[in-house]
Amino acid sequence: MRAPLKPGRILLWAFGVLAILFLLAPVLAVLPLSFSAGSFLHYPLPGLSLRWYADFWSSDFWLPALWNSLRVGAAAALLAGVLGTLAAFGLWRWRFPGQAVVMAVLLAPMVVPAIIVAVALLLAFGPVGLTSSFTGLILGHAALGAPFVVVTVLAALQQFDATQLRAAAACGASPVRAFWRVCLPQIAPGVAAGAVFAFATSLDEVAVALFIAGPAQRTLPRQMFSGLNDSISLTIMAAAMVLVLISGLLLLAVTLLRRPR
Repeated sequence: MRAPLKPGRILLWAFGVLAILFLLAPVLAVLPLSFSAGSFLHYPLPGLSLRWYADFWSSDFWLPALWNSLRVGAAAALLAGVLGTLAAFGLWRWRFPGQAVVMAVLLAPMVVPAIIVAVALLLAFGPVGLTSSFTGLILGHAALGAPFVVVTVLAALQQFDATQLRAAAACGASPVRAFWRVCLPQIAPGVAAGAVFAFATSLDEVAVALFIAGPAQRTLPRQMFSGLNDSISLTIMAAAMVLVLISGLLLLAVTLLRRPR
């Protein structure tokens, strides 16, 4: 016979359910509106329709913005994965004066408001011609995503035994070969998880896109922002649900990557 739940555990579960409902509330509000047969943001719905999803997938504005977001996100995640992994490995492998300062600088994009980062990137990229270009947008998004890679890779490296690198060196392997053949396969889940977080950060980012991107580099969040300013269409709700679906898939990917092998 199962023991009855204690009041403390029931209260904990209740708070957990309330927290989940609070986090899901925006999604639960947007989801019905994306299927509305009307043309305005209001409840009750006049009916159900897929017209806004059809408009999204056939639009000359929304689809290019989605592909731009996916392209920029993939490139930024790849670049952030490489740079973040190298930075994390260097911080883990060697101790040097000022290491805490370097770590703080690397993690600064996680805590500094995005608008400040966007203005700084505009001032830095403007003189070298990287504004209104995919290169500048990818570099900006990689800078925002790299801290997530640093954090996840450092966490993975805490489980790695450094004596394996010394054993590889004793067998004649160069430092690069030892890292590539011995260390990287074991920390690969942390690298992949960090890259997924970097991709999600790029997919959701709008401030840097507003300052750095030109008309040809419109991302989906920027297109949604422009749509809210110009004329509100329920196609924005369909676009929001596309982002929610992609974010859900990314969360599932991170969960699978973090499962013990």
